[in-house]
Amino acid sequence: MNAEHEVSTAEILRAVKRVQLRTRKAVTDMVAGGFRSSFRGSGMEFEEVREYVPGDEVRSIDWNVTARTGRPYVKKFVEEREQTVYLVQDLSASTRLGSGSRAVRSAAAELAAILAFSAVGSGDRVGYLGITDRVELELPPRSGTRQAFRIVREALYADTAGTGTDLALAADHLLRVLKRRAYVFVLSDFLAEGFARKLAMLSRRHDVVALRLVDNLHQELPNVGLLRWNDPETGEEFLVDTSSKRVRERFAAQAAERSQNTLQLMRGRGIDLVDVPVGTSVVDPLVAYLHLRDRRR
Repeated sequence: MNAEHEVSTAEILRAVKRVQLRTRKAVTDMVAGGFRSSFRGSGMEFEEVREYVPGDEVRSIDWNVTARTGRPYVKKFVEEREQTVYLVQDLSASTRLGSGSRAVRSAAAELAAILAFSAVGSGDRVGYLGITDRVELELPPRSGTRQAFRIVREALYADTAGTGTDLALAADHLLRVLKRRAYVFVLSDFLAEGFARKLAMLSRRHDVVALRLVDNLHQELPNVGLLRWNDPETGEEFLVDTSSKRVRERFAAQAAERSQNTLQLMRGRGIDLVDVPVGTSVVDPLVAYLHLRDRRR
């Protein structure tokens, strides 16, 4: 290992530690506030059958055992002692951009840190999938803080071969590898298409939450005159006259339409969509969502 690599590794470790320290209070508050309880009820495992007693749910009757014994029996379930949380992070080229002090990927890494440390702090397992237009990296679900630290490191610094975004591929991959119900958080700017059907299939088997990282550049063009625009995912270059009010208004209208279409698409498939502004605290929208989820339950 050469000195340059050692320095690089040390810098990465320092950056991961900074993110962990920055998010520590949020994680402590979420664990104390019942992060696990916000997702209770879906992860249940069979424990035993017992004889029916008045007051038991009729829906829990085990008709096979009842027919065999001639007396009503019910299935007893308990909440799984260890739930699985899976983080899917969009690592495409568009996430390297940002109009403020940090890029979309940096904000997503902070979100990943909060979720990963909250999961392991609640005694659950957490896995990670980094995707572009291909699966770049996968960390199978494990418990413990070492796993959370590794997820943060990869969320910040994982190398990527692809530049585009294929969320359908990510959903299809999880449909194959996840055998038991899990809680899947998708961290992306959702500047992509063609993922609706696969994401809907994933949400029928698992509890899916879409965390949309929103930057000002996704919504409006700055008035900076003639701008050479490079699409980071396709490499296409073109000139945009941002001094034109008509151009800026058209861009804003298209962005608003795209945002609304994504929202309707998610709602129509029973997937919660949470907007997380990149330029402000990523904690507040997440905490607000968890409180809303608790109230709905």
